[in-house]
Amino acid sequence: MITPATIDKIFSTIRVEEIIGEFVQLKRAGANLKGLSPFRDEKTPSFVVSPSKQIWKDFSTGKGGNAISFLMELEGFTYPEALRYAAKKYSIEIEEDKRELTEEEKKSQSNKDLLYKIHEVANDFFQNSLWETQEGKQIGLSYYKERQLSEVVIKKFQLGYSPELKNAFTQYALEKGYSKEILENSGLSIFPENTPSGIDRFRERIIFPIQSFSGRIIGFGARILKSNIKTAKYLNSPETEIYHKSNVLYGLNQSKQSVAKENLCLLVEGYMDVVSLHQAGIENVVASSGTALTVEQIKLIKRLTENVTILFDGDTAGIKASFRSIDLLLQQGMNIRVLLFPDGHDPDSFAKAHPRDFVDDFIKKEAKDFIDFKAEVLLKEADNDPIKKAEAIRDIVRSIAFVSNSLKQEVYLQEVSNKFSLSQQSLFNELGVQNQIVLQNVPKNKLEIAPKLEIVDDQLPTINPMLLLEEKLVELMLKYGDRIIKGIDAENNEYEISVIEIIINHLLEDNYELQTPLNKKIVHEIEIGIQENSLRSGEFFATLMDEEISTKVADALIEPYQTSNWEQFNIVFKTEEQLLSKIINDVIMRHKREYILKLIDDMKSSLQSLENKDEVYTKIISLNQLKRKIDEQLYRVL
Repeated sequence: MITPATIDKIFSTIRVEEIIGEFVQLKRAGANLKGLSPFRDEKTPSFVVSPSKQIWKDFSTGKGGNAISFLMELEGFTYPEALRYAAKKYSIEIEEDKRELTEEEKKSQSNKDLLYKIHEVANDFFQNSLWETQEGKQIGLSYYKERQLSEVVIKKFQLGYSPELKNAFTQYALEKGYSKEILENSGLSIFPENTPSGIDRFRERIIFPIQSFSGRIIGFGARILKSNIKTAKYLNSPETEIYHKSNVLYGLNQSKQSVAKENLCLLVEGYMDVVSLHQAGIENVVASSGTALTVEQIKLIKRLTENVTILFDGDTAGIKASFRSIDLLLQQGMNIRVLLFPDGHDPDSFAKAHPRDFVDDFIKKEAKDFIDFKAEVLLKEADNDPIKKAEAIRDIVRSIAFVSNSLKQEVYLQEVSNKFSLSQQSLFNELGVQNQIVLQNVPKNKLEIAPKLEIVDDQLPTINPMLLLEEKLVELMLKYGDRIIKGIDAENNEYEISVIEIIINHLLEDNYELQTPLNKKIVHEIEIGIQENSLRSGEFFATLMDEEISTKVADALIEPYQTSNWEQFNIVFKTEEQLLSKIINDVIMRHKREYILKLIDDMKSSLQSLENKDEVYTKIISLNQLKRKIDEQLYRVL
């Protein structure tokens, strides 16, 4: 267990914009930072990060919180895992509480937690086999050195080696107390009926650990080195609860900072392509790991950049793969360039054959716009056949149909028009045909419009004004709770009081019972703070790992919109903070008025069941008189 002192140190050190900046491309928007939501597909940024308040808010989903809650929400971390991730990033030493886990805590460890753990254990085992065993050095390390990989790069990607002994890892894991069931579920071990001791899936192979966006080991790729064995050259982990190959890009964890910095992602096919380009000093590169590119993988890239250059082999298979990827990338709003290496070369071999500057310049100069690329490839196949040439142009227009931005579509069509000396009108006509084909192939659920609000019995949903005012009172405590308000009492003496004390005194004075469990929880924490001479406002609640509270704090502290700079036109508006005293008084008086109305309604409802009604009538009259006084203060016209 992580000690409270370490947790406090982590929260006081981490910066929400730096943590989230590793996962989302953020751009300055006034005092805040904005980006596309990592939780859902959107075109207009609605994800806001406040560096000054150290919180985030996703207006597209309603989620919000602090840096740790973001890691838990996006990456599925447990609370301790999120703390460890943040501590590692900021080089904070974790101090552990030495006590043993209780049986209940042990039982609470889910199958998912165990899968992450067994992959860590396997990763350590494979690396140890590479660096510490004679077999690993002679076979695995020698292979990496032959591929011109430095020890720095080998360790950067945590490359490993699985021994020839058929159950070396399986036996190691079983002896450490891991069950047969978890080894099978992870795909690291296989237990045939006649082999009770189990078999290692990746035996006698070099190992490429596959990491999540945040760096957790979720699977492995493995390459066999012997050429005389009839088996697959590459072997990957099977699908598990934590590993879905269509949702993962190899090398993204090691490359994400460079991708964001360069505002460009180089997309390759294989593990060694990524590693070799890093060896050459080109680090903004990821691989689809031998699978066809998926929408989920593109969304991972889009968190960091909208610019992609595809680097594929110059063979027929590489060309076909690039064609499939182009349409999918365009559909997701990406800007694409394509580079095919000379015959006989792939990114790995090309990076080894040339200096870094040459490779860098070659990629920048030779990468083509997708229109030029498809035109070059398809027209070469068409030769002088006019029918094939027309089909080639139709294929290019079909790709343009995947572009959702109409302005981009028009620019691309102008480019095609100039390139082939065709009228824009004929291209627009063809685009209309291709648009219909694209729409027919889009799943119906992608085209559904949000359902209309259904009104039952012609009744609109009712609004509880007292609850709205209660929410505003809690919001004011979260936003300005520790602010001091100056005032003058009945005896003309000056006094100072905090916003929290003003509102809590109002709630206690009227013996008001809060209407929602969440507000009760927040006010209870505030009251505990008062007893401990501490004013608990937004900053305090932002560090509590309670999803509902985190979202409410984000709602209160981050505004979805920012006002323009009207001062340049000599137009000055007072801010909420400048009018704070008046706003608090107004909200309290309105809340008190609604509470009085509720008391009156409750009393009227109880009259029928009472014998002595005079006392109740007297109370109702008194409450009505109090309401009229409040109305006068609120300048109501009666």
